[in-house]
Amino acid sequence: MSYCEVQKAIIYYEEYGSGTPIVMIHGFSPDHRLMKGCMEPIFQEREGYRCIYIDLPGMGKTKDYETIQNSDEMLEAVIQFIDTLLPDQSFLLAGQSYGGYMMRGIIAKMPERVMGAAFICPMILPNHSDRTLPEQTNIEVDHEFLTTLTEEEREDFKGIHVKLNEYTWKRYRDEVVVGLKIADSAFLEKVSGAYGYTFKIDQEVFEKPCVFITGRQDHVTGYKNVYDLLDKYPRASFSVLDAAGHNLQIEQGELLKVHISEWLDRVNTTDC
Repeated sequence: MSYCEVQKAIIYYEEYGSGTPIVMIHGFSPDHRLMKGCMEPIFQEREGYRCIYIDLPGMGKTKDYETIQNSDEMLEAVIQFIDTLLPDQSFLLAGQSYGGYMMRGIIAKMPERVMGAAFICPMILPNHSDRTLPEQTNIEVDHEFLTTLTEEEREDFKGIHVKLNEYTWKRYRDEVVVGLKIADSAFLEKVSGAYGYTFKIDQEVFEKPCVFITGRQDHVTGYKNVYDLLDKYPRASFSVLDAAGHNLQIEQGELLKVHISEWLDRVNTTDC
C-alpha cells in the first residue's frame, strides 16, 4: 500500500509477492480492488510473481491527477509509473476493460519489455457506437435473492450482469461498486471526451504469449471486435465464455483461473 509520484499524478498501488512483475490495470471507474479480487486467489497458489495493482488517475486513492486531459496522458502516467517502479525491467500485464486498452498502449510504446499480456473483457474500440455488441440479457436469475436488494441496487445489478445471484452480487459490491462510489465522476467525464488515443496502436505484430478472455453476453465492450486483433497477436489464445457479461472475472471465475494459469505456463516456457 504505497504511492508513486509521476509527472501528472501520485499513483496509489498495492503489491503482493515477489518475482516476475505483473502490472494489473482495472477498468474505467472502478479501482484496484477489481483486479485484486479476481487475481489474488490465482497468485496465492502460484509463487514467483510480484503482483502490482494500481489505481488509475481519477479512480481509487490516486491523487493530484487533475491536469490529465485524455487517454494519451493517462497512458503516460501509467508508463511513468512502470518506469519508476520497474526501471529497465521486463514485466507482464493483466487488465480488464479500459485496462486492456491501456495495455495495448503500453505494448505499442515499449513492446520489448512486455513478456506477455492477459486481457479480460478488453475495450477494443473507444467509441461505443463502433462496437458490435450483443443484446443485454440475464441468464441465471435468483428471484428470491433479488428481493433482498433495494430497487436501485437491483436495477444496477441486472443492468450489467448475466448471473443474478448472491455470490455475483457480493463480489460485485465488494470489488467493483466500492471503487465506483469513490471515482471522480467529473474528471472521468472529461477524460471520456478524449477516450481514444491520438496515435495508432496494434500496428506491429506482438509475438509474446497472450490471452483474450471475453464474455458472450458482454454488452459493454462486446467480444466480436476482439477478433480484429487475431493477426497482431499470433501467440494469443482467444476465448469467448458463455454465461458471462462485462464482469466475467466474477461470473466465470473458475474459467478465468484456468485461462490465466495456462497463459502463465506459456509465458514460463517461452524464451523472452
